[in-house]
Amino acid sequence: MIDPQRVYIFDTTLRDGEQSPGVSLNAEEKLQIARQLTRMGVDIIEAGFPVASPGDFRAVQAIAREVRGVTVAGLARAEKKDIDTAWEAISKADQPRIHTFLATSDVHMQHKLKMSRDKVLETAEAAVKWAKKYTSDVEFSAEDASRSDLDFLCRVIEVAIGAGATVINIPDTVGYAIPSEFARFISDIRSRVQGIEKVILSVHCHDDLGLAVSNSLAAVAAGASQVEGAINGIGERAGNASLEEVIMALHTRRDQFGKHTRIKTDEIYRTSRLVSNLTGMVIQPNKAVVGKNAFAHESGIHQDGVLKERTTYEIMNPELVGLSHGNLVLGKHSGRHAFKNRLEELGYQLSPAELNNAFQRFKELADRKREITDHDLEAIVEDEIRAVEPVYDLEYIHISSGSTVLPTATVALLRGDDRLQEASCGNGPVDAICRAIDRCTGINCKLSSWEIQAVTSGTDALGEVTLKITSDGKKNYVGRGVSTDILEASAKAYVNGVNKLIWDSNNGIGTNPQSHSSS
Repeated sequence: MIDPQRVYIFDTTLRDGEQSPGVSLNAEEKLQIARQLTRMGVDIIEAGFPVASPGDFRAVQAIAREVRGVTVAGLARAEKKDIDTAWEAISKADQPRIHTFLATSDVHMQHKLKMSRDKVLETAEAAVKWAKKYTSDVEFSAEDASRSDLDFLCRVIEVAIGAGATVINIPDTVGYAIPSEFARFISDIRSRVQGIEKVILSVHCHDDLGLAVSNSLAAVAAGASQVEGAINGIGERAGNASLEEVIMALHTRRDQFGKHTRIKTDEIYRTSRLVSNLTGMVIQPNKAVVGKNAFAHESGIHQDGVLKERTTYEIMNPELVGLSHGNLVLGKHSGRHAFKNRLEELGYQLSPAELNNAFQRFKELADRKREITDHDLEAIVEDEIRAVEPVYDLEYIHISSGSTVLPTATVALLRGDDRLQEASCGNGPVDAICRAIDRCTGINCKLSSWEIQAVTSGTDALGEVTLKITSDGKKNYVGRGVSTDILEASAKAYVNGVNKLIWDSNNGIGTNPQSHSSS
């Protein structure tokens, strides 16, 4: 029974989001994100494109077997092999869904598919019927729907519904639509397609013109009951609709939409941070809802207004999205119990081993930094919870550098009980560190990007380094490191990236599918 007052949230961070250039998540990282998406309360997780690679298949399969209380979808082209593979990957899911797609625009049919309209109708019907053999929950997407002939599109949708599709998705695949046009488009589909009232009508909008969220909301106002998007708006080209923005718009403007979701909004910020950390895609400060400036006020007039009454300049309460404004919360004399309680208040459930390591990191930081904030604690925990078992651990670095000195780094790594120590020069201290680590590991990596952000303010702030490395020129591995010393943070991040590369090589579970569709 479809609830007319509900908007279903379909998250494609792990499929379309992972198709962002330079992003490559391993199976454990995908599982971490899937667990958090489940905690946040999304209705559907599109876990991947199982036929794209063995690694993607195994990642989808792992998610389907572990997460519960959520629909797990696998993407498949309108081909029997894709659909068979998708079902094999998701068959153990609590609520499995096969999501099959076929392009319906003239430009795609002529140049990509090389199919006639009759052939597309036949293929769409056959694909849905084949998927229906496996599961009652089948979603059909008409790729490039927003540039399709409306009469033909309606025929395709009717054929898909007749074949058993339970969800019909209308993608704005290349971000071509504008909100008023897209709303009319959805309204026309709802009024012209027989049987449309029996299925969930979904939209999947891309952000090429910066209108993905606006188009998604316009579609909801016109009667769509499912929105597809990604956390932080990541995805092909300019990305997808940012789910956190869609969710908070629906929540904040219930007076306009009259719709609800089942999302736990206080998990939004944490989910955003996790996706950013694991993908290496830094969130711009002025990003709506989750950017660090989203609730910041510098103007004197604004500050005065907020102090007198928050709603003068804030339409959302920061705590509503899980953003704490705590300052000093713990110090070097704080005990393990207080530390554990504060992490639980921030939403972290750590294993005993992770708690021990995080507490040790906290104590070390408390000796170096005067004030420990919630943001510091988040950085410690997120740096500690690793997606792979490390082969190498950084023991120490020594740096010699200056404007008249050739930068030199001495690095010691631990591999089990073995200590590996090497020194190297470089064109800067970070380059010297990376070269020394390469000599320790025997792996020659190329640093493709390096970014640093201050976790908190002040001269003793924690620095968070996010970098990407590659050893074959094709696949990127994201490394993260946190320290009050940015060179130490850089070394930790580089070692973290190398550990991921080694884990991937040993397990063969790397996933960076180049999908045939951005839906």
